[in-house]
Amino acid sequence: MNFEALRRRVERAETLVQDRAGETGQQVDSFKRAWREGWTPGRIIVAGLAGGFLAGRMEPSAKLTASLRGSLTGARWLQMIGTVSNLVAAAQASAASEEAGRAADNADVAATEASQAAGSTGPAAYAAGTAAAATAGTASAATTPAVPTPLRPATSADTQPRPAEAATELSEN
Repeated sequence: MNFEALRRRVERAETLVQDRAGETGQQVDSFKRAWREGWTPGRIIVAGLAGGFLAGRMEPSAKLTASLRGSLTGARWLQMIGTVSNLVAAAQASAASEEAGRAADNADVAATEASQAAGSTGPAAYAAGTAAAATAGTASAATTPAVPTPLRPATSADTQPRPAEAATELSEN
């Protein structure tokens, strides 16, 4: 085979791979959609009841009494404690994230109210106030009082705590 024939063969193979990747992506999306639509509240309840029944049939109380006799070693107990600890930490992080979201929403509302009370409506008003102050200062500083301007417009980065910080603060307390 010459070089051109190999190059055409590679291009055909690349095109085929791209087409198959697109088809696979579409099939995955349709599967995800069908999976989500398939889990109706009734099916979730039935799955929970079936899982509870199966867990009850496995007789966990017999295994617990056997563990007291030594079938579960210390390593198993440590593993179980670690798993429960991770579960509690995840729940706390989720709660902290929700709390941080609510605090951010409250901060946004307060910042909006403060900017409306001060008469500014955002970066445009800030720029206009700065220009007015500069003009008033250079034209006649002795006769005209300076226009009060906000220090800077509030941004969402100034008012919202990062979720990681909120989770860390909650877990440290």
